Amino acid sequence: MKTAYLVLENGVIFKGQAFGAEVQTLGEIVFTTGMTGYLETLTDPSHYGQIVLQTFPLIGNYGVIPEDFESEKIALSAYIVKYPCHYPSNFRSVENLDSLLKRSGVAGLCGIDTRMLTKIIRESGVMNGKITYTVPTEKDREDAARYAIESPIKQVSYKEQREKSKEKSEDENDSRKIALIDFGAKAGIEKAFLRRKCRVIRFSHSAGASEILKVKPSGIVLSNGPGDPADPANAGIIDTIRELDRSEVPILGICMGHQLLALAKGFKTHKMKFGHRGANHPVKDISTGRTFVTSQNHGYAVNADNSAFVNVNDGTNEGLDYGVSFSIQFHPEAQSGPLDTSFLFDRFLERIDKHAGR
Repeated sequence: MKTAYLVLENGVIFKGQAFGAEVQTLGEIVFTTGMTGYLETLTDPSHYGQIVLQTFPLIGNYGVIPEDFESEKIALSAYIVKYPCHYPSNFRSVENLDSLLKRSGVAGLCGIDTRMLTKIIRESGVMNGKITYTVPTEKDREDAARYAIESPIKQVSYKEQREKSKEKSEDENDSRKIALIDFGAKAGIEKAFLRRKCRVIRFSHSAGASEILKVKPSGIVLSNGPGDPADPANAGIIDTIRELDRSEVPILGICMGHQLLALAKGFKTHKMKFGHRGANHPVKDISTGRTFVTSQNHGYAVNADNSAFVNVNDGTNEGLDYGVSFSIQFHPEAQSGPLDTSFLFDRFLERIDKHAGR
């Protein structure tokens, strides 16, 4: 394997081996604690502009399974693992991790001390980095320090409207129509509603409120997505959500959608030190006192005292209930993760039915 280097913006350098595509890469370095679900991590659009570090050492052992992808292509900028598995064992696998990254033009880095890198991020906070194949210079560190993710939602959102539905039946609930606003939506969200026999109409992030309401949706879902929710580039999106909220159509916000809905409602957000990424985050339902294990992927949180859900580890907001509408910071679809909170999709449909007088 060819030698490769990771240069952090604070000047720390890691020497390892390259796999995947040999391309110099800049990105925000974040870590995820999932023991499985690397395919979902690779293809989650919320990772746009990020160099993702897996804390679990062996990655790639069940190969590459396109049916498990969350989007059509790899979303992250580069991938760091301790040991990439070159000989996976799974009857569904079509290739290994190395060939997937090569084919996708995405850099991989392995063989570094991933525990030390994780500790640096935990203690100092997320920071930028650069992957290079020559001995690093001060310019490489400066390149990393200057890097910024620009208009990420625009880069990952579907550009055109599309509709999906299961075969129709005589059940009147099958007429429920979900408008999914795509800020970088994971495929699992769409699949969750299709399994519940809903029609799903997917809209671009740039769709206006009148365009969305024109299809007369039963409910509106604000998807996950990358970047800072309070980025000035998102001002138009927040205005649209505010207008949709005034329509009184029930709204469900997930992850970025939760944050954007909160901003539209007058709340503030803040950047977390290192965020929540992985499939083992405990979240408490304030109304019942019950705790769920959740899948999460976010670096920002909503500032709120009236939380419907809170993170047991650090007390950060994990959800808000607005009555007809509600939003959650975690992922109830949780592909290759815990399904503890998948009932929230049913709760949303119940609110849709109640709002429609069914």
